[in-house]
Amino acid sequence: MKALALLSGGLDSILAARLLTEQGVEVIGVSFVSPFFSATSAKRSAEEAGIELVVIDLSEEILKVIASPKHGFGRHVNPCIDCHGLMLRMAAARMEELGASFVVTGEVVGQRPKSQMRFGLQAVERESTLGGLLLRPLSARLLPPTIPEEKGWVDREKLLGLHGRTRKPQMELAERFGITRYASPAGGCLLTDANYARGVRDLIEHDQLDIDAVRLLAVGRQFRVSKTAKLTVGRNHGENETLFGTKPPDALFVKVIDRRGPVGVLSGEPDEEDHETAARIVARYADTARGEVVRVRLWDGEDGESHELTVRPLEPKGVRGHAI
Repeated sequence: MKALALLSGGLDSILAARLLTEQGVEVIGVSFVSPFFSATSAKRSAEEAGIELVVIDLSEEILKVIASPKHGFGRHVNPCIDCHGLMLRMAAARMEELGASFVVTGEVVGQRPKSQMRFGLQAVERESTLGGLLLRPLSARLLPPTIPEEKGWVDREKLLGLHGRTRKPQMELAERFGITRYASPAGGCLLTDANYARGVRDLIEHDQLDIDAVRLLAVGRQFRVSKTAKLTVGRNHGENETLFGTKPPDALFVKVIDRRGPVGVLSGEPDEEDHETAARIVARYADTARGEVVRVRLWDGEDGESHELTVRPLEPKGVRGHAI
């Protein structure tokens, strides 16, 4: 018997997979990548456990979910119920190809305030389209029997009935299995970060939610220049270098000429006034004196067209007025 196990790299998903391998079930791990989370921890966990791992990119699909989540957001812009449902649907679509008969997750009843309350787990199952082929080994004995249990593919009595936010039972089980390395239970999704969430909400509000735009949110300071234009400014050398590799094809680099200072990326559909505002913001963070007139270059790439503006750095109050 073979199952697909959603692996985040966290302890719960690892334990769920191990509970099945203990029963002789062959487990293939499935992890997902997007601009908001990576499969780094899952790859490490799968390697240590000797589990094959399939990585699926759901970037385009998750953007559609964020734009209009059926079950709403969590505390910030994290559409956890819809996101989990999407992941399970995508895993279900690979079942036949990978020769699996059911899907496993590490969800625990009552562990998280929305997505893992009973109503949330039921909603995720409905969204998954898996029906009785979705097994949650850590809380299985608190939930209705699934098809794998009813058909004897797994022994329900050897599954668990965990509930709530305590981690003690998981830690004890990890010790028994010899599991010592796993990701923090806080997770690694940027959508749960308050600062990042403000940027995502800004993109949604201005109808600019796309892959390039959300990738820029993870770097530097963020500014709303106008309804159609946005500016990202590096905070240090490392972020400047990242911006050189992250700039969308139709965006502009912005930098003060002959002065130490940051690189800016002006994206969206800026007009001439937006160019000047972006130049003044970037000049504010460069090695310039207050009120000094400086030259700022705007260009679209290594060999692309460029032009210069002569501006005064924007006053701190003005800069704060554009900050996201």
